[in-house]
Amino acid sequence: MSAEPAAHGTPAAVRPGIGWALLGSELTVLFRRLRTWAMLIALAVVPLLIAVAVKLSSRPATPGRGPLFLDRITQNGLFVAVTALVVCVPLFLPLTVGVVAGDTIAGEANIGTLRYLLLAPAGRIRLLLVKYAGAVTFCFAATATVAASGALAGVVLFPVGPVTLLSGDTITVGESALRSLLIAGYITVSLLGLSAIGLLISTFTDVPVGAMAATIVLSVVSQVLDNLPQLEWLHPWLFSHHWLGFADLLRQPISWTSFGDNALLQAGYIAVCGALAYAKFSSKDVLS
Repeated sequence: MSAEPAAHGTPAAVRPGIGWALLGSELTVLFRRLRTWAMLIALAVVPLLIAVAVKLSSRPATPGRGPLFLDRITQNGLFVAVTALVVCVPLFLPLTVGVVAGDTIAGEANIGTLRYLLLAPAGRIRLLLVKYAGAVTFCFAATATVAASGALAGVVLFPVGPVTLLSGDTITVGESALRSLLIAGYITVSLLGLSAIGLLISTFTDVPVGAMAATIVLSVVSQVLDNLPQLEWLHPWLFSHHWLGFADLLRQPISWTSFGDNALLQAGYIAVCGALAYAKFSSKDVLS
């Protein structure tokens, strides 16, 4: 779509600050919604439930049963955050990200504000980028919420001290906090491809609930397919394939191979879905 004239006759393409103003408005609207805060609060409750359940349990967790690192929580509260992230990755985080990403374009079309956004002026490419940036920001917020809630619950309910890594090395509390941040960053990157898929689906419909549901269903389908050995050839191409591949961040020295592979895979999904989203959105009739 060509740049619409601005109110004072200045072409939209050359007016400075439009993109940043639109992004600020998008983030303000996103984080003023009760739905957004309800999802973040629900995510924050997950680590608390895990910590309280372990604290009140009359017997220690059996190694190899339950989520990863669950058996280490009573020994060191810093593992609450990591365990909570492991629990939230398969369903809770994709569910919330799917809701936000699926609502990006379809939500505006559903309430009739899409045409006005494009006449603001915004431009279709800029609007897509801003909407995706809003979804990415929520990915950071959602993952940080789980990690922060888990760290707080662990410090309050369990002893905290040096952490023994998967490689057998022991690191200080400060270093372990940094590793937790790296894991949170890894998971945030993991969700970027799903956000791009949600944005793409959102351009195909004016029904936000449908786009949200389709995005969430695809995240579940991808994980199911990734667990079928008969489809091993397909696994490296599934956007969820590396979601739980952050174990290398808990070794000494850190191996960045999994992080790099995951980032490359998500970047591919962002590029492909972004191009398809623009191809669809550029011809979308926003006046219908």
